Amino acid sequence: MTPQADNSHPPTAPVKGRPAFGVVIIGDEILSGKRADKHLPKMIELLGARGLPLAWAEYVGDDPARITQVLRRAFASGDVVFSCGGIGATPDDHTRQCAAQALRLEMALHPEAEALILERMQDVAREQGVPYEPDRADNVHRLNMGVFPVGARIIPNPYNKIPGFSCIGLGGGTVHFVPGFPVMAHPMAEWVLNTHYAARFHQTPRAQRAIWLFDLPESHIAPIMEAIETRYPGIRSYSLPSEGGLQDDGRISLSRVEFGLKAEGSACTQIDSAWQEVQQQLQAIGGRLVLMK
Repeated sequence: MTPQADNSHPPTAPVKGRPAFGVVIIGDEILSGKRADKHLPKMIELLGARGLPLAWAEYVGDDPARITQVLRRAFASGDVVFSCGGIGATPDDHTRQCAAQALRLEMALHPEAEALILERMQDVAREQGVPYEPDRADNVHRLNMGVFPVGARIIPNPYNKIPGFSCIGLGGGTVHFVPGFPVMAHPMAEWVLNTHYAARFHQTPRAQRAIWLFDLPESHIAPIMEAIETRYPGIRSYSLPSEGGLQDDGRISLSRVEFGLKAEGSACTQIDSAWQEVQQQLQAIGGRLVLMK
């Protein structure tokens, strides 16, 4: 089957500038709570250590139609996306097939993946002290883990050699598919970042300022946030309310807000000026500012 346009889900225009990073986490066990998700915090950590922000994340269960829709959007997005889970060869693993359907491509056994899987079979036979039997039914079935959309590139797996794969969509989105097991997925994602995106590490300056803000409801803060963002384009404000507690001066507060400003690129040069202004405005309307520890 040759690639063709998907008229039922028109691709979105690629994002201007450098692609953003996203993550798709697949599996009923995550959505049911049987397993806690370890992928999202790890991807934030891996990207953050390289000066890269995670722009978005999406969870989806083991439903082929939903997985296909999510991947279709990822391929059309122009983003760099990591997809975690569902690339095995059991009946509840649908990701490889859904990727091919989203791309309108045939699937085929990848020659490099085949060689790696066969090598893994030999390793297991040697470790168990049994004959290597590549034609045994279970070994033949394992080769399905190397059946990818045509044109895919492999992602090496240092844990057990069973590779993941990468594909690029017509909309410019690149999706890197890794297993659901964190012990495999996370080193593989790190390899992808170091191999394909090193030129983007720590290229965009980022700055942030934050304080604890007491004695003001968020409704009083919002106009100040809007005004500072208008006055300083490129600077974003945020407020994160939380339960209060014992303060430094011994008083009890029923609520508090983490308030801050964020900036990227050239806007970083303005963050100190904006920060001084916003603190003065907050104090002028009765806010009490406390440095965060």
